[in-house]
Amino acid sequence: MSILSILSTLFIGPLKLVFEIIFGIANRFVSNPGLAIIFLSLAMNILVLPLYKRADAMQEEARDTEARLKAGVDHIKKTFTGDERMMMLQAYYKQNNYKPTSSLNGSVSLLLEIPFFMAAYQFLSHLDILNGVSFGPIADLGSPDGLIVIGGFAINLLPVLMTLINVISSAIYLKGFPLKTKLQLYGIALFFLVFLWTSPAGLVFYWTLNNVFSLVKNIFYKIKNPQKVLRILTFAVGAVGVVFGAVFFDASVLKKAFIVLLGAALMLPLILNLISSKVRVCAKKKEYRPNTGMFILGGVFMTVLVGVLIPSAYISASTLEYIDVTYFHNPMWYIASTAAMSAGFFLVWFGVFYWLANPAGKVFFTRLMWILSGVSIVNYMFFGTKLGTISAQLQYETGLSFSGKEHLVNLLVIIAVIAVFLFISMKWTKVCTTVLLTAAVAVFGMAVLNVSTITSSVNTLTSAESMKSNGVPNFDLSTEGENVVVIMLDRAMGEYIPYIFSEKPELAERFAGFTYYKNTISFAPKTNMAIPALLGGYEYTPVEINKRDTESLVSKHNEALKVMPVLFSENGFDVTVCDPTYANYSWIPDLSIFDEYPDIDAYITKGVFGDPVQKQSAIDSNHRNFFCFGIMKSMPTLLQRFVYDNGTYNRLQSSSAVVEYAGQERTDLSHATGLDSIFMNPYNVLANMSQMTKISSDKKNTFLFLSNDTTHDPILLQTPDYLPSQVVDNEEYDAEHADRFTVDGVTLKVETQYQMLHYHANISSSPSCRLV
Repeated sequence: MSILSILSTLFIGPLKLVFEIIFGIANRFVSNPGLAIIFLSLAMNILVLPLYKRADAMQEEARDTEARLKAGVDHIKKTFTGDERMMMLQAYYKQNNYKPTSSLNGSVSLLLEIPFFMAAYQFLSHLDILNGVSFGPIADLGSPDGLIVIGGFAINLLPVLMTLINVISSAIYLKGFPLKTKLQLYGIALFFLVFLWTSPAGLVFYWTLNNVFSLVKNIFYKIKNPQKVLRILTFAVGAVGVVFGAVFFDASVLKKAFIVLLGAALMLPLILNLISSKVRVCAKKKEYRPNTGMFILGGVFMTVLVGVLIPSAYISASTLEYIDVTYFHNPMWYIASTAAMSAGFFLVWFGVFYWLANPAGKVFFTRLMWILSGVSIVNYMFFGTKLGTISAQLQYETGLSFSGKEHLVNLLVIIAVIAVFLFISMKWTKVCTTVLLTAAVAVFGMAVLNVSTITSSVNTLTSAESMKSNGVPNFDLSTEGENVVVIMLDRAMGEYIPYIFSEKPELAERFAGFTYYKNTISFAPKTNMAIPALLGGYEYTPVEINKRDTESLVSKHNEALKVMPVLFSENGFDVTVCDPTYANYSWIPDLSIFDEYPDIDAYITKGVFGDPVQKQSAIDSNHRNFFCFGIMKSMPTLLQRFVYDNGTYNRLQSSSAVVEYAGQERTDLSHATGLDSIFMNPYNVLANMSQMTKISSDKKNTFLFLSNDTTHDPILLQTPDYLPSQVVDNEEYDAEHADRFTVDGVTLKVETQYQMLHYHANISSSPSCRLV
């Protein structure tokens, strides 16, 4: 990640994320990318309408001021020259409270349009979901429209239509403007025609809709009292939406509720205006005094909380989980990109809304930032703190859920925080500023400690030769000697074996001669506590280890890992050890524990066979999702599940790229989309066992130990072969083999997706472990 990409994240990233989320939600409801583009255009134009309205007002003010001062400026320029002219102009401007830089106010609309266009271009021009999708006369939203064909030559109609609408809209808007301004806007319209001529139809369609909205807006502003008419129209549309969603819309309860809420939201402007007009009649005129410093401090606090403290807290808890030694990416870049995204949201774009607002609006945004800071820190510190294990892809092992009691308590606390913070902000703004400054310094201090921990872990890893992969290992097996192979599948379920062999009898044949010990259990519920006894024997059970209380746990753990390799090595066996679990208590095994045994070959195989495209996709996903995760952790519990979205954080699932695993509902046992690199890295090791294995006729004895996590972080696989797939649909297979979980009258409990995932991972690892 470069400095340039950080800057892009700061200014364009927030807008692009809003584009993605709005489009994704719309497409989820309408299941039509073309309609989703229409919804996206409508939503974005409504969202930024206040900005453009204020920008137009500033432009008009700047134009009127320049017209008022034009005669005096022309006289000075005609009468004076050189430095004398400059001094006279400065004095004249000062007398009229005018600054030459105020002329830039006339360009605010254009300056706003640039980042929105860049965000739309980056999002829609590379959106795989549009490829091959038709909409009306447009054959493919992912390619230029080519709607007119003359003599075998395709002409793109959408850019022409977009430009025509733009010119008409500009002509209406520019009535009475000077020729110079008209030429500028017509020049911009021509630029968009040329620039978007070969762009995907979906992007041009979106920008055409924006021009249609602009045209309607310009016509609308020409009528008398346009705001009142607009509120009445939106109220009418909203009322129709409420009735349609509640009575006529045949869909799920969630979709019906969404349509009703959307309609209600459209009705609000008129209702609020009527209420505020009554209040204004009864209330005395109030003087608003914006507190810019308080607003900025609130933005800084939210930036540090969401963009630095929350991601650094999770990464520092287990830094090495976020590192792949075969495809190194410093996790500090996650924090840098998340901080840039947060600054873009809370400082840049909140700042734009604040800067363009009137005094009353500035007071509103200041209080909003103050209250948002209080609610966010309370949500992060006191709620959702016991949600279970979370993976390096920011997916909770058992999903995200809260009880009704937790929701109620959270809601009551938030209401109390809002009431208290609102009261304080209305009475003591200086107190608010002091509190925000103190809080910002405090969260920054905590974040610095986390960052220090992360940096130390990364430096230790990069400077340790013993933690590097050492390449692809070779497992030499001999037809003339003894071969001892120990494969430890972390978190594998022994009770699944009878059901796996029942479903796949050919596996039972492959494992003929092996002994299945069904009445076994580990000595502890966690890997780092159970592995010493498993590999070292009864002398390393928790009870026996605790008797040696003068030695460190890490030394006893390393000793257990070395028991078998050293024993076999001393008896003349060629020994190979792969991924010794938590060697030296490090997430990435520290192979230096075998340095004193030069005849033992040690390797890290996890990630060696991983797909670079998949690994980069997982990294890109984390860059995006860490910000969404920070937002989620600071939100009310009622909204966290919506943001989490089964671990996808509302990310659009690509039709061709490799993305992170994202199951559907946790109750869906048959469907899933995407691949998880955390699963694929160890799975690919098992899938490539034959490539690593070499069989010779040399008369020698060999010992191999391999620890593997395929069964630790499972995903849903495609039946009947249980192979990884971008799109998993096992509905038909599951229906035909519904009895596969019953063997000898005993039924295996597989009632949740979590249980089904583990069954899939266990059965997929079985054939891969076959060495000969």
